[in-house]
Amino acid sequence: MKAPITRAAFGIAALVAIAILANWLVSLTSFGSRGADFTENRIHTLSEGTKSILGELDTPVTIRYYASRNTDYMPEQLKLHIKRVDDLLKEYANLSDGKLRVENLDPEPDTDEEDSANLDGLTGQNINGDNLFLGMAVSALDKKVILPFLNPNEETMLEYQISKAIAEVTTPVKPVIGIMSALDLAGTPAMMPGQQPQQAWVIYQQLQQSFELKDLGMTPEAIDPNEIKVLLLFHPAEITPEAEYLVDQYLLSGGTVVACLDAFSVAAQMMGGQPNPMTGQPGGSPSTSTLPTLLSAWGVEFTSNQVLADPVHATQLGGDRKGIAVLSLPQSAMPQKDNIITKGIESVTLYLPGAFQNLGTGSVAANSLIHSSTSAGFVDSMRASRLDPSLNTSVKPLGTALDLVTHLYGNFKTAFPDGAPGVKQEPAPETEEGDKKEEEKPSEESLKVATKPGNVFLVADIDAFFDRFAYNVQNFGGMQMATPSNGNAAFLMNLLDQATGSKYLIGSRSRAATRRPFTVIQEMEAAFETKVGSKIAEFQAKQQEAQTKLQELQAQKAQGSELFLSPEQEAEIAKLREQQVEYSRLVRNQQKDLRRQKDKLAGNITLLNVAAMPILVILIGFALFLKRRSSTRAR
Repeated sequence: MKAPITRAAFGIAALVAIAILANWLVSLTSFGSRGADFTENRIHTLSEGTKSILGELDTPVTIRYYASRNTDYMPEQLKLHIKRVDDLLKEYANLSDGKLRVENLDPEPDTDEEDSANLDGLTGQNINGDNLFLGMAVSALDKKVILPFLNPNEETMLEYQISKAIAEVTTPVKPVIGIMSALDLAGTPAMMPGQQPQQAWVIYQQLQQSFELKDLGMTPEAIDPNEIKVLLLFHPAEITPEAEYLVDQYLLSGGTVVACLDAFSVAAQMMGGQPNPMTGQPGGSPSTSTLPTLLSAWGVEFTSNQVLADPVHATQLGGDRKGIAVLSLPQSAMPQKDNIITKGIESVTLYLPGAFQNLGTGSVAANSLIHSSTSAGFVDSMRASRLDPSLNTSVKPLGTALDLVTHLYGNFKTAFPDGAPGVKQEPAPETEEGDKKEEEKPSEESLKVATKPGNVFLVADIDAFFDRFAYNVQNFGGMQMATPSNGNAAFLMNLLDQATGSKYLIGSRSRAATRRPFTVIQEMEAAFETKVGSKIAEFQAKQQEAQTKLQELQAQKAQGSELFLSPEQEAEIAKLREQQVEYSRLVRNQQKDLRRQKDKLAGNITLLNVAAMPILVILIGFALFLKRRSSTRAR
């Protein structure tokens, strides 16, 4: 009898040992950390853009991940965030085919890990009086990008930040931005002795710190998509068809175009242009800019002969003046809440902008990044620039929201189906033998359709990035200090930052958060506040009234007069005290009821989590048992 029992015990022990060893061996492989993601928004799965970046890595990348794990001072929120970052980095390593290595370091005081963190430029965060680390350094070859602190409140941006850092360190040189502008963004030297030179725009100086800028002028001979990462058309006033054709061919080669146009530019009137030969002072450039041929081919209409006024987003200016066409656009005007470009931008202010309307006739998709309200309408540009108060009551609403910033993407078709403008094929002259010479062909064939997907970002204003409207500029001893006065500069930097990164990051979205609000509990608490909040407010008002009366009585008594409370006053105070007890009892009962409902809900959820899976396994097992039994009977 003992032998079968012994064999069964050994068999069970062997199965347990096999299961443990199998799990351990699988965990050592990349397959062991993979699984199926059934969560809403697939929050545990990397985006396709990140997968493409990792799949194209051609150089080893190292991520030194610094996290203070062995400390009692790390807040619980950060401990949970460390685990989420751990899981995310495992996914990166699994998908990199060995090209990405993660080093987990705990920089405790007076250790080599702390020295490594200091060398990487991470100094830690002072939390609860202790210096704690939660950051990383991403490096490849001689380039390095630091993420000094992985803020759990920015969890939705974490994947983008890591992927962008990987793309940046694997790019050998600074991205090149080609600029075509009718304005002198880079500044101009003094026209005559004693005259002050014209300073470069602050936004231009800011761009120089992150990118290599190449001034192409308004009549470039060519635009090389292999050199120019992004083409910035900044107020391309009076652009020629030949220049538009070059932009068209660049886009069809998979390029990215950022076009900042304007319906009435104050900056263009104040800056740039050819100097007046009589005074030597800078002359004004045309105040309007558009892309007449390209926009039509893209299925977009840009209203540039009037400016857009929006009573909902009008800006209150100094002197109690209302800028009906100076639009302060909050997050509610940015429909894509998970877009990297607009996420985190509290507001953008546009000055006398035009507006875009997608006609639906183009061959590409479109996303609105910033739009007006449905109360917006077009008004006269000159009157709007003078802040004409009569416009406040004369705007005719269009009844539809118009785009102020929009993103076009996909496989574009050419705006020049007949080839380069101004180039014609003429018959060659006949030879003496009567034969015609072979017709000369252009050196390169014009592209008719895109060879690669392209991107176009359209912005309906340039004044938003002018020094006077985007920054607070001060001069200290010849040094210029500029601080942003709104979110305009940050918006343009976000846009260009994403556009110049890996092509797989363009148009990417932020991740969904793993921390999700318990909306049922929130609704219960909101209902509670609604139910008893008004009564609490009523009690507080009566309590304050009684307190005021008592203070008046005490003040009179302090002046030396004998004062006794009348029976009516004593009755009123007693009544108030009774009400205080009554309302306090009401609040306590409601709070107890709320706690009971929360506890009941939590118990049901716990029961479901604990019991649902075992019950499901039992039901499946029972179903298999019945199926096997029925098949056995059939035999």
